[in-house]
This record gives sequence, C-alpha cells and structure tokens, in this order.
Amino acid sequence: MPGRLSVVATPIGCLEDITLRALRILQEADLILAEDTRHTRTLCSKHDIRTPLRSFHAHTNEDKVDLLVAELAAGAHYAIVSDAGTPVVSDPGAYLISRAADAGIDVEAIPGPSAVLAALCVAGLPVRRFVFEGFLPRSGGERSRALDRIAQSPITAVLFESPHRILASLDDLLAVLGDRPAAVGRELTKLHEETLRGRLSEIRHDLGERTAIKGELTLVIGAADRKG
Repeated sequence: MPGRLSVVATPIGCLEDITLRALRILQEADLILAEDTRHTRTLCSKHDIRTPLRSFHAHTNEDKVDLLVAELAAGAHYAIVSDAGTPVVSDPGAYLISRAADAGIDVEAIPGPSAVLAALCVAGLPVRRFVFEGFLPRSGGERSRALDRIAQSPITAVLFESPHRILASLDDLLAVLGDRPAAVGRELTKLHEETLRGRLSEIRHDLGERTAIKGELTLVIGAADRKG
C-alpha cells in the first residue's frame, strides 16, 4: 500500500502554538522533512519528539525528490514542515506534494498557525475578502506588475517582507497605491510581538525612525477607497 505525506503547520513564533494532532503526527511519522533541521530540532526537543529529520528545502534536487516519492510509494509515512507556519505558503513543498499526489500517495493537511491569518486578525482592517501576494518580486517588471495588481484590487492585500527590504517596499507601495490604511505585524506570537497600524506613510515614518528593524514582517494593506 502507498504511504502517506502529512503537511504539518508549525508555530510561527511561540512553540506552544501547535495542535495536539500535529504533535501526534510528528511523533508517528517515519521521518520529518524539514526546511532547516536545526530549527525543527528545537521544536521537536520542546515537545519530546524523537522522529528522525531530513533536510528538504527550495534547493532540494530532483534526484532526492524522486527518492522521497519512491519511499512514500513503498509505504513510508513522512511529515513535511517549514521553519514556521504552513508549508507551501511562500515556503518549499509544493513540488513534492504535487509529485506525491500524482503517484497516488495520500496527502493530508494538518492545519495550524499561519502568519497570514494572524496578521489579518490584529490588523483592524476589513478581512471579508483578501488576497495573499507573498513576497514582492525584488525588482524590474515583475515588481511593477505586482504593485499594479495590488493597486487595482478592490480587496485587502497581505504581503510578507524581510526587515532589510521593508522600507523600500513601503516607499514603492506609497508611490503606486497612495497612502492607504495598513498594518504591519512584526514578530507575531513571539516575545517582542508588535502591530503597527495607520496609513502607509505613518508606518513608513515609524519604521524609518528606528536604528534597526528586526524580525519577520507581515504587511496588511487596505483596499483603495471607492467613491461614487
């Protein structure tokens, strides 16, 4: 019988934010495929999970994917995790999941923490409809098209951004979108969690005044004002 691939959401910060089912699956699996085994080992140690770890990330080559699919097809039960949150949401894993599904292997979701949903919960902006854009392209035409797409969308947008790129991204968003209402979640669920709310210009000013910006950031941008 074919095996099983469990797609397991893990904490985005606080290690207590993991479901009972996720803990059970990680304990029962034959192997945990981890984006960074050092990071995942910390989670496993916290919860006394002794399942072996194997590295699986965006640069894992085709031969290793073939081997994993063959092992799953032979009956193995593997769990795949990212460093934080839900795998394949701006993280590696989609290709392996597609290959496993095509091979007739049972792929199951073990839902849990998500930086997207955590940021939406505290943003104070309309969330009845939203679009997730992930990380903005770094430069060029792809970046311009992404900004234009957000500008034309009538619903709330969610972006991921890194500390060293956030100011440049806020400048570009201001230039293309105008001064929309927004919120930035920084270090969500961690010790120094912070949510900044206001207009894009206000958030840009606040972050620009800091000597250093630390932690991963999730940006929520309100829709354009619709008049008439």
